[in-house]
Amino acid sequence: MKILIVKTSAIGDVIQTLPALNALRKHYPGAHITWLVEEAAADIIRGHPSLDRILVSKRKRWSKALLELSGLSAVKEIYRFIKQLRDTEYDLVIDFQSLLKSSVWIALTRAKRKVGYGQGMEHAEHSYIFLNERIPPVDMNHHAVLRDLMLLEALGIDSKEIVFNFPIHDYARKQVNDLLTLHSINETVVLIAINPVAKWETKLWSNPNFAELADRLIEQYGAQVIFTGDADDRKTIENILSRMNGKAVNLSGATSLKTLAALYEKADVVISTDTGPMHMAAAIGTPVVALFGPTAPWRTGPFGDEHQIVRTGIACSPCFERQCPTLDCMKQIRVQDVLDKIQRLR
Repeated sequence: MKILIVKTSAIGDVIQTLPALNALRKHYPGAHITWLVEEAAADIIRGHPSLDRILVSKRKRWSKALLELSGLSAVKEIYRFIKQLRDTEYDLVIDFQSLLKSSVWIALTRAKRKVGYGQGMEHAEHSYIFLNERIPPVDMNHHAVLRDLMLLEALGIDSKEIVFNFPIHDYARKQVNDLLTLHSINETVVLIAINPVAKWETKLWSNPNFAELADRLIEQYGAQVIFTGDADDRKTIENILSRMNGKAVNLSGATSLKTLAALYEKADVVISTDTGPMHMAAAIGTPVVALFGPTAPWRTGPFGDEHQIVRTGIACSPCFERQCPTLDCMKQIRVQDVLDKIQRLR
């Protein structure tokens, strides 16, 4: 049995598909399972014990190169990737992405069965036209983790047990230990990681709020506060730190996805906006306090009952919009609201 999973991006979406991967492995213990993923999220699944092979699409890099002088090189890379994609005749391809950018790859496979949700799923972009087996759509208000598992159940694959089994390797744990030592972080005290940045403007909470929150965590719990993010987030986090009275550590750009996972594994709590690292912490089993405004936590919140959601619940939320003239749904979240949720975890 040769199976291809198609879930190309983004980081949080890939993480939320891990239970489906494990359900497939449990149902087909002897199958050869491949996952097609984009470059930015590939480290999430690298080394996963339920996977046999990873196909990495460099779609964003190729698209950029095609518009520049390096276009010929990109064409050669795309050709090699298509050859890889077609070197196996898959018995089953499962489309967990439901977007045109991913369904093009599905169309190019030599697969006997190409399965996914049919017409009617929100944001599906007509990707179902490339499938030869279309599963009736389900309510989008089911959590994303459950929607993936419901797709498998329609294929007769049991998925009652939800397991992420997020792969964290010893080398990543060692790198995190070295990083904590470098920054004189004492692991014997309460360790709280804050991930303050998100791709959507509407998901952001203010820098002064994060600064006040961090100071109060230090005062109330004697906590060691660590801010995480990628290299592009460094200036934002530096601004937050400049507003603080206490001291915190800025690790933006200092971690890979694997080392970030190992760091969150050590944290007592992770506080985050609605973004990929939030899902990472939840998948690892670290308690999460998640700030939600324009999106719906029942659809894409941190999966599991042990996490806490902070949201105002104003009439226009969730709107699922990337831009907003008021940003009220996030602005109305108070620092005390977040602290109250943290208190419930302790």
